[in-house]
Amino acid sequence: MERLVLRDDQWERTSAHIIGTERTRGSSGRDTRMFVEGVLWTARTGNPWRDLAEVFGAWNSVFRRFGRWAAKGMWDRVFAVMSDDLGFEYLIIDSTVVRTHQHAPRAKKGLRIKPRGRSRGGPSTKLRLAVRGLGCPARTILTAGQRGDARQALAPLGEDQPEAVPADAAYASGAFRPVIVEAGTVAVIPNNPSRAIRHPFKEAPYKERHLVECCFSRLKQFRRVATRHEGTARNYLAIINPRRNRPLAQVTVHKT
Repeated sequence: MERLVLRDDQWERTSAHIIGTERTRGSSGRDTRMFVEGVLWTARTGNPWRDLAEVFGAWNSVFRRFGRWAAKGMWDRVFAVMSDDLGFEYLIIDSTVVRTHQHAPRAKKGLRIKPRGRSRGGPSTKLRLAVRGLGCPARTILTAGQRGDARQALAPLGEDQPEAVPADAAYASGAFRPVIVEAGTVAVIPNNPSRAIRHPFKEAPYKERHLVECCFSRLKQFRRVATRHEGTARNYLAIINPRRNRPLAQVTVHKT
């Protein structure tokens, strides 16, 4: 298998923080790297788990192990190790609509977790990101696809206190701006033409908003992120979940 995702130096950084090593009794420790590569291969190609290449092991074993890691928060630890502690000057928020695959709702009834809404394009989920000043994602929120941005703005903001919060005009809400100001943060949001009250707007910090679009573009290079195949929000978040190296930066699922 020539086309792998992880480099040797990346694996060395993460191997000490995951379950199973070469010293672990049984086969789970010996094939841990290929298991992680199998998950990344599935996320990148978007193929069903049953079509997993044999070099990564039995598809059902990889799929079940992926679910166990998601339940135990192992993927959160992996993302935290692979992310550097970057500056926190800006916290840029935005959202993108992710189309839900027709097979995604087939999870077991007890495990099926929304949000899954219906928009003009069909069943969809809206992925909301809070991105740090250098383009590193800090928080992930899932809502139904038809949910508006203004009412869900506080969730990706969390309790962090950056110097500025750039966002587009969809977040120009009369209820959202005061919260940012009370937190001692500058709201860098364009004025909505339909509102009579005009707020100060700084164009220079707003130019940094392209970083969240770049982050969405990079994430959607993985087909299993661009289209939601997972029937549960837990497993879908395990694929796209950014770092959670702070207690406040927790993944939240908003049910419909």
